[in-house]
Amino acid sequence: MSVNGSELRVVSAEAVRDVLEGVAARFTKSNGCTFSFSFVTAGQVRRAVEAGEAISIAVASGPVIAELLKSGKVAVATDLGRIGLAIAIRDGAPALDISTPNKLKKTLLAAKSVSYTNPSAGGTAGLYFVELVKKMGIADEVNRRAVLSSGGRDAAQKVANGEAEFGITFPSEINPIKGAKVGGMLPDELQNYVTYSATIPPASKNAEAARAYLAALTAASARDLWHAAGFEPHGQN
Repeated sequence: MSVNGSELRVVSAEAVRDVLEGVAARFTKSNGCTFSFSFVTAGQVRRAVEAGEAISIAVASGPVIAELLKSGKVAVATDLGRIGLAIAIRDGAPALDISTPNKLKKTLLAAKSVSYTNPSAGGTAGLYFVELVKKMGIADEVNRRAVLSSGGRDAAQKVANGEAEFGITFPSEINPIKGAKVGGMLPDELQNYVTYSATIPPASKNAEAARAYLAALTAASARDLWHAAGFEPHGQN
């Protein structure tokens, strides 16, 4: 099968959106492929693969891809890059000092409102954050001021719109939102570095083109896009 002119359907967690679209734009110029993207939560990616949807490439957090490998829904996966969690603040607001667990705790307790992905949607950042505030012993206080979002970009958008004072998500989901910026990364002791991985499901159409696109995602030529999005590219740190 020829790669040129293929149509690729990519279903991915939102955190890697800018990189996937950036590499796709370059790939289209050189190979004439067209892309259809669906950006959802990692949990929704897993459900789409489990349902046997005709997905060319699926991208999600490492634990989700590991579940799919364990269940036999996919056979092989490729690590793409890792990224840590940050707090989103409005443009013009001063950067936060959340360099220690205690300083993060004080910041969250003082916040008027905090936006994060609704855990029921299966978003990686939201699931981690709800467990984190439980461990910190401040779940009740934070939950009373929670502004639940549909995804990481939505969490950052709510900060930009003034619906929430802070947002919890990945830098790659904060940077594209006008009116929001990264206020600080979670402290090392509480940080959750997430590796995102890609897989080509058995129901994939145009598998040869999908493999070529995956190779482009992991090539040294894509390093600039990964770094710009806030990722450490796998094997290229």
